[in-house]
Amino acid sequence: MTANEGGVHDAVVLAGGGAARLGGADKPGVRVGGRTLIDRVLAACSGAGTTVVVAAPRPTARPVVWAREDPPGGGPLAALAAGLRRTTAERVLVLSADLPFLDGRTVRRLLDALRDSGADGALLTDPGGRDQPLVAAYRSASLRRRLAEVAQTRAGTGADTGEGGGLDGLPLRLLTARLDLTRVADPVAAFDCDTWDDIAAARARIREHGHVLDEWISAVKDELGIELDVDTGTLLDLARDAAHGVARPAAPLTTFLVGYAAAQAAASGGTGGGAEAVAEAARKAAALAARWAQEARQDTKDDGTPAPDAASDAG
Repeated sequence: MTANEGGVHDAVVLAGGGAARLGGADKPGVRVGGRTLIDRVLAACSGAGTTVVVAAPRPTARPVVWAREDPPGGGPLAALAAGLRRTTAERVLVLSADLPFLDGRTVRRLLDALRDSGADGALLTDPGGRDQPLVAAYRSASLRRRLAEVAQTRAGTGADTGEGGGLDGLPLRLLTARLDLTRVADPVAAFDCDTWDDIAAARARIREHGHVLDEWISAVKDELGIELDVDTGTLLDLARDAAHGVARPAAPLTTFLVGYAAAQAAASGGTGGGAEAVAEAARKAAALAARWAQEARQDTKDDGTPAPDAASDAG
């Protein structure tokens, strides 16, 4: 079980494919924005009570439960059944491990759509309107019932069910065709990395001006194990005020001290929580920077040059 044990939903991440279009490379381990694809997906579903990864065990940034389809490489239905056996929640996220732009907001949209629709599942659609059943939230009971039906149907044909319980080697559409599904359009979150061109496109996108800061903050939080949503705009404003009103090197030092003060306050129970502690510390530091800058302005000579005791780096 993960640190979020007791949550109202679980997650199953399928990470055992052969990645033939990547030349057999270890696709879940490919890095985009400094993080492996599997760690990016695990960050997106961090609110799950139990997160099961169906693959051979490997180092991950977050704790998970490992499962393996039998036989290994038995395909998505066998893998899903193996992962589902390790879950207990009534709702379960089912995700592939190659989704560089999946985030917590999209996960919440899927879970909300599942709740509000009353359907068996809620899945994303790609830019072409095609269903993405491995970026979805399902009712666990519906999955178990329909998986059993698929296995029973195969057994009834006289086909060899093998060690995978009758599911190995079968396509996902045999399951999804039996489910009542609702759709959520999100072409960005549905983007998956099947080829090296896809990997290159994902790496280029996160370095675009409109995305790079959020991507960097998410990567740092994941690397440091920080579960905290903060107002980055407030911190950037504080850094700007410290740089212009005090001195340029004051910007990174001030934001560091704000984080340290917030951690101390949260640990002592002095505030409502981590985000509130950061906001309060940032407010105090911003007020100090404003007072500092005001004094510098007051001490400026009539000709516009700073007085000797004013901040020489101001502006």
